[in-house]
Amino acid sequence: MQHPAASFISRGDKQVLIDGKWVDAIDGQTFETFNPSTGEVIGRVAKCSAADVDAAVAAARRAFEGEWSRVKPYDRQLILLRLADLIDRNFDELVMLDTLEMGAPVARAAWIKRRALSLLHYYAGMATQLGGETIENSAPGDIFAYTLREPVGVVGAIIPWNSPLTSTVWKIAPAIATGCTVVFKPAEEASLTSLRIAELATEAGLPPGVLNMVTGKGDVGAAMSEHPGIDKIAFTGSTETGQRIIRASAGNIKRLSLELGGKSPDIVLADADLDAAVPGAAMAVFSNTGQICSAGSRLFVERKIYDEFVSRVAAFAETLKVGNSLDPSVQIGPLVSSKQLERVTGYMAKGKDEGAGLVTGGAQLTEGDLGKGYFVSPTVFKDVSDTMTIAREEIFGPVVSAIPFDDLDEVVRRANDTPFGLGSGVWTRDVSKAHRLARAVRAGSVWVNCYQVMEPNVPFGGYKMSGYGRESGREHLEEYLNTKAVWVNMG
Repeated sequence: MQHPAASFISRGDKQVLIDGKWVDAIDGQTFETFNPSTGEVIGRVAKCSAADVDAAVAAARRAFEGEWSRVKPYDRQLILLRLADLIDRNFDELVMLDTLEMGAPVARAAWIKRRALSLLHYYAGMATQLGGETIENSAPGDIFAYTLREPVGVVGAIIPWNSPLTSTVWKIAPAIATGCTVVFKPAEEASLTSLRIAELATEAGLPPGVLNMVTGKGDVGAAMSEHPGIDKIAFTGSTETGQRIIRASAGNIKRLSLELGGKSPDIVLADADLDAAVPGAAMAVFSNTGQICSAGSRLFVERKIYDEFVSRVAAFAETLKVGNSLDPSVQIGPLVSSKQLERVTGYMAKGKDEGAGLVTGGAQLTEGDLGKGYFVSPTVFKDVSDTMTIAREEIFGPVVSAIPFDDLDEVVRRANDTPFGLGSGVWTRDVSKAHRLARAVRAGSVWVNCYQVMEPNVPFGGYKMSGYGRESGREHLEEYLNTKAVWVNMG
């Protein structure tokens, strides 16, 4: 029996969704998408251009100013709940698309499902909770003031390739909940899951033009960033691309929310529960093959336990099974592309060249079927200095840089000595030290005795060059709303 994902892939070249219709790119071009576990081409996707962006923006504007503006919060909530039901019903297909195109191990399916559905249910609930307030004031006369919370308008949403299913939901759900319309661009390396979700959103009752999907290369995102008809860009991706979006947005002073890169510190104190901290700190980097922006890739370990801890992390890394993501026993899948493979192995070489001590890993895996895909071994470097390239730059691969420290003041200074500030971790049994470090580390998230825990009602975002704006929580919805003040003279 053919798997539903195979059925979706076999339908032929993937079109894009504009104004409720599935159409080819205007110039008819397509590009290939690959299975990173095998290197094989699995399909072709429409290669859009600025002309397609123009059409999508026009459709989104018509919908925003037309039928969608009359849809009540309760009805937006129902659409999101129907979409949640459809994603639940079709989840096996969606997670398989993630696996085939991006390389997410099927072993992560339960986490992905819980994450996607919880996000949809949260934003559905929030759709009916949005409102302004009445404001007491001391203006002369009988003046009454209140505020309205209104959707910002047409949103351009751009996501990376490292978690297509959850990232798609994370961008479109708050926009729908607040009454915005969307022009959505998935990453060129992983477009299929997003396209299938767009089909399900239409089936859920989303009116034409509310969600428009354009696929393609970086020029499509650039056209969205500078488009005068887009009121807001919601972007997740590299800091370099985020900087280009900021410059491009100046044309119409777009509102921006940017979740960018990271080089997150994960701090292990000598009093930590090592049995919990070893796998926790290891998977803070190795999960999703290290392709997570908030990965705890700078592992600071108190010197008195440094050698033992690093050895145990390396031993743990060597127990992880690397292989084809379709194998349910595989814990570490491939990197997403040959380009990413070249990037990660390049950083591994730099670590060795600059004098870091390689404890385990450090190379591409080429034995047997692994040689067909983009696999690297989970890697641990020790004796890493703060100035080494692997300690300064985001690798986006399964590479741990282990760094010793002697006291709290020192580790705070060194942890904060980075242009990034997305995630961070603390492992300790001492609650006072935990709170002290949580306040001192300049990052948008601090996980204590855990890592990468995420819930829809808890905000996530960065400090410094890791971006601005928040996703999840009430703060996320604020990113999609304008506040209007209304003054009424009752006299």
